[in-house]
Amino acid sequence: MELKQYQGALEAILFAHGEPIGTDRLAQALELEPEVVERLLLNLEKQLEKADRGLVLLRLEDRWQLATKNEYSAYVKRALDNRRNAPLSQAALEVLSVIAYNQPVSRSFIDQVRGVDSSSVVAGLLEKGLVQEAGRLDLPGHPVSFATTDVFLRCFGLNSLNDLPSLHGEDGPGAASDTEG
Repeated sequence: MELKQYQGALEAILFAHGEPIGTDRLAQALELEPEVVERLLLNLEKQLEKADRGLVLLRLEDRWQLATKNEYSAYVKRALDNRRNAPLSQAALEVLSVIAYNQPVSRSFIDQVRGVDSSSVVAGLLEKGLVQEAGRLDLPGHPVSFATTDVFLRCFGLNSLNDLPSLHGEDGPGAASDTEG
């Protein structure tokens, strides 16, 4: 691989990783010596310093991270706020209800309860941070399960899942949470 290709691979790793990552780990991934990776990082840092680029390469002791340049932070914040503050659709509220009262649940359980495919709705809720993957269920195929998050509790003004309204006179969400369909 040419040096330019390593540079591109390095940028892709930093972007995909999101969190700070060490030079040694980058060197291991690229199968290069750490000194070579360090030079590539410094070169990338210099390229990103150009005025027309929206990113900056941060050096945090022995780790590196791609970040947004400060002058673009207002635009990024607006884009993220728009995504997070978008009102929830009826489908999203249905899926949240199914998950909250029955968690952990598989996507096929959610689909079965709603009678329609819910994969895009679940993906949207994951993106908003209202639900999270909660491991795999002990069912055939070991499907991924989903559960609500602390963000869900905060958004709906709940201290815990026990604060959810009861369903059909049942005592809280725990009455239905022991079964998976």
